Amino acid sequence: METQPATAHAIETVFRLESPRVIAGVARIVRDVGIAEELAQDALVAALERWPRDGVPDNPGAWLMATARHRAVDLVRRRETYARKLAELGRDLVTAPPAYDVPADPDDIDDDLLRLVFTACHPALSPEARTALTLRLLGGLTTAEIARAYLVPEPTVAQRIVRAKRTLAKRGVAFEVPYGPDREARLGSVLDVIYLIFNEGYAATAGDDWLRPGLCEDALRLARVLSALMPGEPEVHGLTALLEFQASRAAARTGPDGTPVLLEHQDRRRWNRMLIARGIRALDRAGATASGPPGPYTLQAAIAACHARAYTYEETDWHAIATLYGLLAVRAPSPVVELNRAVAVSMADGPAAGLELVDAVAAAPALRGYHLLPSVRGDLLARLGRVAEAREEFSRAADLALNERERGLLRDRARACG
Repeated sequence: METQPATAHAIETVFRLESPRVIAGVARIVRDVGIAEELAQDALVAALERWPRDGVPDNPGAWLMATARHRAVDLVRRRETYARKLAELGRDLVTAPPAYDVPADPDDIDDDLLRLVFTACHPALSPEARTALTLRLLGGLTTAEIARAYLVPEPTVAQRIVRAKRTLAKRGVAFEVPYGPDREARLGSVLDVIYLIFNEGYAATAGDDWLRPGLCEDALRLARVLSALMPGEPEVHGLTALLEFQASRAAARTGPDGTPVLLEHQDRRRWNRMLIARGIRALDRAGATASGPPGPYTLQAAIAACHARAYTYEETDWHAIATLYGLLAVRAPSPVVELNRAVAVSMADGPAAGLELVDAVAAAPALRGYHLLPSVRGDLLARLGRVAEAREEFSRAADLALNERERGLLRDRARACG
């Protein structure tokens, strides 16, 4: 029978929410994320065929899981190596009660999901492939949606995802959570991918829109899931806290016409206090679980907390922020961190002190072509009254910026310098 549009939309919404769990559960059986995704899609097709006729089950997520899981078992049985696979999976594979007989607990996250996170972010994949595969498998985004989010052709994203799956299968990447030093190294990759996704939504690299809220929401959801899966990892809580704080400012970061609003001009009454409270709790958990010095994400979250606790721009504790950036520069040294530290120092000790730090790192190769370098320099020069130089720096920053909204803001700042 033909599926009504409203019913089809409801089914697809359920699938988007449940697909990460379904893919993760099936991948444990077939040991291949590409095949697991295909089987999950088969379950979706079955739902589109049966639910309009039989009604939506009480536990649609468990129904999808059971359907995909049964097809995975059938696939394994058809393989020539079934006996060996069955020994690996254990007798519970065929004797366990069907998933749809078990009441669903929305807070119950299976370890399979954690395995899927680490598999999608395997270091054998390029950063672009990790991001695309993570958004596909864990964010529930379609290839077209990922392409629109990153302003790249859809075939490019499709090729990245296909190659990523092929690489994982060819290298025989184990569907597991690594332990020891390997786990620590892989966790860093996982956190970096989630942060990259959030940053692209928070301040889009290119295009006409300054914000892409959907990417921020996907990254924040992934961070929260990871916090629940790995409660003993302080940096996981640190990243979650950082994203909560950053997301709390979203409503105040643009004007009615989408124009970016700088931090000093934001209406802090529009900051989301619920997200700030969540960020503070996550930051406390990061501190409580740490056995050594805070990691980079925890330090960045502590910096964001200083902003979140200030009800006005003038109340910001810039000395504390400058100190935290100093610690971050030791923990994770980079020219970008030094540039941010220069801004904090300029607010704490004056623009001349900040400009000295900026000029000290201006020649770093990592900052070549980085539009925020002349932008920061222009701001400091303007505060020092050197408006002609500031105008040149803002104009240069505008030429380097790829985002249309940001380019417009920088041109406005250049014009404001006379």
